[in-house]
Order: sequence, then C-alpha cells, then structure tokens
Amino acid sequence: MTAPKALDAPHTSSGIFSPRYRTATVGILLVITLIAFEGMSVGVVMPAVAKELDALDLYGISFSAFLIASLFMNVVAGLWSDRRGYPVPFLAGVVLFVVGMALAGASTSAVLFLLARAVQGLGAGAAIVALYVMIARVYAVEVRPKAFAAVSAAWVVPAMVGPAVAGFVGQNWGWRYVFFGIIPLVVPALAMLLPALRVATTTDTEPGTGPRSRPVAMTLAATSTAGGAGLLLHGVDRLHTHLATASVETAVGLALLLYGLHRLLPPGALRFARGLPTTVLMRGLFSASFFGVNAFLPLMLQEVKLFDQGDAGIALTAGALGWSAGSYLQSRRTGAAHRRIRLGAATVMVAILACLPSAMAGVSGWLAAPAWLVAGLGMGFGLTTVSVTAMHQSPVNEQGANSAALSVSDQLGSALAIGVGGALVNVVGHASIDTGFVVISVLMAAVALSATLLAGRTRPAV
Repeated sequence: MTAPKALDAPHTSSGIFSPRYRTATVGILLVITLIAFEGMSVGVVMPAVAKELDALDLYGISFSAFLIASLFMNVVAGLWSDRRGYPVPFLAGVVLFVVGMALAGASTSAVLFLLARAVQGLGAGAAIVALYVMIARVYAVEVRPKAFAAVSAAWVVPAMVGPAVAGFVGQNWGWRYVFFGIIPLVVPALAMLLPALRVATTTDTEPGTGPRSRPVAMTLAATSTAGGAGLLLHGVDRLHTHLATASVETAVGLALLLYGLHRLLPPGALRFARGLPTTVLMRGLFSASFFGVNAFLPLMLQEVKLFDQGDAGIALTAGALGWSAGSYLQSRRTGAAHRRIRLGAATVMVAILACLPSAMAGVSGWLAAPAWLVAGLGMGFGLTTVSVTAMHQSPVNEQGANSAALSVSDQLGSALAIGVGGALVNVVGHASIDTGFVVISVLMAAVALSATLLAGRTRPAV
C-alpha cells in the first residue's frame, strides 16, 4: 500500500467501512464480538453449570483455565504471526474456539467442561492476536487507528448486554445454549474474512532482536508461566486436604511461574522497579482485584440471595456501564498519570468493600449493582490509564513486546485471583458461599489497596 505518486492527485483516506475494507472490518468486528460475548456471558450461567455438573469445586479453576490457556497462546500466536503470517494462527484459533464452545455445551462432566474452557482459551488467544496482526497488514497506516478503535468498541455491546442475554437464554432454554448459540455465527465472520486471509503477509519490518523476541525462549517462558500458574492453583486448592503433596505442588508451580514471568515481563517487574516495570504489573493488580470478585458475584447472588440468572446479570452489566464511563472520563482528564492510576485503584477498593455487605443476611443483594457500577468506573478510569502510560513509557521497538507483557499481566492477575477465590470457597464450604464471598472481597480489596500504594512507582526514576 503506497501513497499517490503525483503530488497533485487527490487522495482521500479510506474509512474502515469503505468498499475496500468493508467485509474485512465486519468480519473482524463479528469475531471480536463473539469472543467478547462468550467472555462476558459465561459468569452468569456458571452457577447453573456448576450445579448440573456437580462442579462447584472447579468453579474458580474453570475461569482460570480459560485465562491461562489464552495467556499461553497470546505469546505463541504473536510470535507465529510475526514470522509466518496471521492466516494459520487465526484459522487455528477460530477452530479451537468453536471446538471449545461445542465441548462446553455438550459437557456431561466437570472434567470435560474444564477441558472445554481451556480449548476456548487457546482459540480466543490465538484469534485475537492474529486479528491485531491482520489489521496491521491489511489496513493502510492512516486507517489502522480507526480499525483498532472499532475493535475496542466491539467489546462494549457484549459487555453491556451479554450478561442479560445469557441470563435470559440460560433461564429459559438452559446454559448449554449460551455456548451452542454462538457457533453458527462464526460462519459468516469467516466468510467475510476470506479475502483478508489471502492478502500477502510478508512485511519489510525485520523481526525484533531483543530477549523478548526469541521464539524458542519466549515459547518456553510462556509454557513455564502457564504451566506454573496451573500447578500453583491446583496445589493451593488442595492445601486444606493434602497438605504435604499440595505444598510441594504449590512451591514448584510458583518457581515455574516466576521463571517464566522473569522472561515475559520487562526487566525489574518482579521487584516493582520504577516506571514501566511497575506500570505493567499494575495491570495485573487491577484485573486481580476486580475480576477476583466479579467471577463470584453471580454465584453469591444466585445461591445466597436467590436471584435468577437474569437478575444476577444486572450487576455485571452495571460494572460494564461503569467501565465505559470510566474510560471516557479518563480520556477527558489531564494531570499526572500516577495520580489517575491511584484514584482508579482506590475507587475499585472502596467499591469492593461497598459490595461486600450484599452477601450478608438482612442486606439486599441489589446493593451489589450500584457498588459494581462504581467498581467498573474505577477500572475504566485506572486500567485505561495504565495501558496508555505503558505505551508512552515504551520505546517504539519495544511496544509490541510490552503490549504482550500487559496482556500477560492482565490475564495472569485474573487467573490467579479467581483460582485462589475458588480455593477459598472450597475451604469455607459450599454451604457458606456468603462467607466465602466476604473473604474473597476482603482479599481483593487488599490487592486494590496494594495497587493504590504502589501507583507512585509507575513514575520513572529521575
């Protein structure tokens, strides 16, 4: 794609919905919307899944399995796309996502459902990374910002209506149709993207030469991180029943996790070095505190407050509305980034503590909706600032690696928080989900407090 040769020739930049890009744009947005809908909807029907499959013990792990698998595939598919092109990882990702959805909908046991969630995570991770590379290769330079903005916007509608739609479908037809219903919609998306998949994927940009651009080393690091996180969570979940073996499992998992993170994250991240390293880790702290509660909110509302699936989804929708508002407010604000990050983290902490009483006897469960609206506001305001700040702090030739590091931090923070939360629910007992929710909320509020206190370290050292 080249600029016009003649200086006097009129040239108008094509929009993403111009004839040149229309089918590719619609296809990309449809794929993103489907993946986002699944991600935003599954929390509402998970209590029903756990009840039917007798899988409450694996409630937290079922979320973590998706996130850990996606984390691994983000790294691998990114390297694959850079060196071999995006068509194969994209197609592989879509196939894996569809297979995972089908397996989830057809699951007759907790183990099969857990496997299905992992397969979905592999597919979603590969497809999303490949789509980002596709945008960079297919769209002209001046059009790419519009394409990426549209991709971000494609998450908004699923975030707002996904929980409510999933609650309605699950309540009236059963949770399986939440998974089955997405599968047929993949076909038109693929048909629209076929022309973009045929575009030559060669590029004049040389592959990176830094330590985070080496395929074998990064694949090993991603494997170590994902495997270590899974082993760690499995060990933590068994500590109360098999102390000796679970302790060994937890220690080995932690060692593997730290080994992988040392290579996936910017140097100094594990010791919260000033500037970019702490900024990247801040993404994980935000995600851990918010999603560590968000995953268990529908479970508490349905099992303790006896909400139906549709009503339980309202709290998640409130969080999505707050997130959108917070992102908008962040874009309109000026001032020191670290102060905005601190304000966002403090807002999440206060909102979690405000949501906590909704699990207590004599307190209405509807208290969770306005509290979660405020939590979403803090996430939109603070997390968006973190992402913008990280890119501002990154050299141009490291923006790709640091974008991947942000994704790793995000997904790992969520996976570990939800996995630990599931272990806490198992420890306190399934008959005391209200107590488990309170304990989880206190723990995640402490994580948000840590983010509040560490926000100042996102400023580079003078």
